[in-house]
Amino acid sequence: MSTQEIEIKVPPVGESITEVMIGEWYVSEGGFLAADENLVALESDKATFEIPAEQGGLVTRILKQAGETAEVGEVIGFLQPAEAPAESAQPAPATPAPATPPAAAAAAPPPASPKADAGHVMPAAERLMKEQKIPASAVTGTGPGGRILKEDVVRATGSIPMEVAGPRETRNVTLSPIRQTIARRLVEAQQNAALLTTFNEVDMSAVKSLRVTYRDAFEKKYGIKLGFMSFFVRAVVAGLQQFPQLNAQISGKTVTYYNYCDIGIAIGGGKGLVVPVLRNAENMSFADIEQSIVEYANKAKKNQISLEELEGGTFTITNGGVYGSLLSTPIVNPPQSGVLGMHGIFDRPVAVDGKVEIRPMMYIALTYDHRIVDGREAVSFLRLVREMIEDPTRLVLEV
Repeated sequence: MSTQEIEIKVPPVGESITEVMIGEWYVSEGGFLAADENLVALESDKATFEIPAEQGGLVTRILKQAGETAEVGEVIGFLQPAEAPAESAQPAPATPAPATPPAAAAAAPPPASPKADAGHVMPAAERLMKEQKIPASAVTGTGPGGRILKEDVVRATGSIPMEVAGPRETRNVTLSPIRQTIARRLVEAQQNAALLTTFNEVDMSAVKSLRVTYRDAFEKKYGIKLGFMSFFVRAVVAGLQQFPQLNAQISGKTVTYYNYCDIGIAIGGGKGLVVPVLRNAENMSFADIEQSIVEYANKAKKNQISLEELEGGTFTITNGGVYGSLLSTPIVNPPQSGVLGMHGIFDRPVAVDGKVEIRPMMYIALTYDHRIVDGREAVSFLRLVREMIEDPTRLVLEV
């Protein structure tokens, strides 16, 4: 090892985390990056972390490739401090060799990643491009500085006519730590709790009308849109305060009841579903809730949600409606005792005052731990949520 080389180590990423998986290197061996530019993504069983370079330089060696595991403190590569290449107007991952045309890149492996019009190709993306015989010019990079990520190549395969040739193949991929944790916790929930689900439906006419009436004024004052989730969070808080069994957790022979409502909101992120928590939701206004959800959603897209923001939670709300779900059975996030599932809003014929009318309807589902929540409390909770949503002035008056 050169005396000028700097060790790239896995930094501490949380008290209970001792091992991580290498998610993706943002620069290949021989590539340059500036100080504080993201160097590598690390995945734990709870979140994804992007590690920046402490100083600018060339990545001389990569010891751990994407998909491999490493312990906290372990050396995963080396970086040699250096100035940005003179030909680069801005610091960006580059290689000593000039960029090669896509055809040449496919014919012979180059010493570094090929360069597309918008940015450099990341190693995982490059491998997939070679497998699928996709030229870099056909892929639009969405990573930092226009880098082409593996996700960009996957999207491109759906828009490019591909010729099926050669033998049928399979590909084994190791589950990411986050996906392993999700799988383990879902199985635990099914095995260790007595789960039951009850359903109801909500007429969303009043909420939709209220949003239309105050949409512009709300956005002008708070700088954010008034969504549906804030109404459901407020309705759930009212339900939890009236039926505390759903805001409790069981451990052995002990049940712990919480006098506060920490509501987990399921959000789709870059690496999968995450559930950041709205702390003390009972004290949050509509604007506070909407602002927090927007911030969490932006962090989730960038894989920047911290462990502290994911930990805890006394109840969870998940919204499959954003993906077009009509009806589903949500699974409790242990050790919680309840989860509310929202679904899509669809116009359906319903009976109103003896007449058939077309109304915007949503199915809602409550899955609960029957060990500490009786059917009476579960059904009553869900009915209260429905009543609050169908008469949203009750949420403001708290009656």
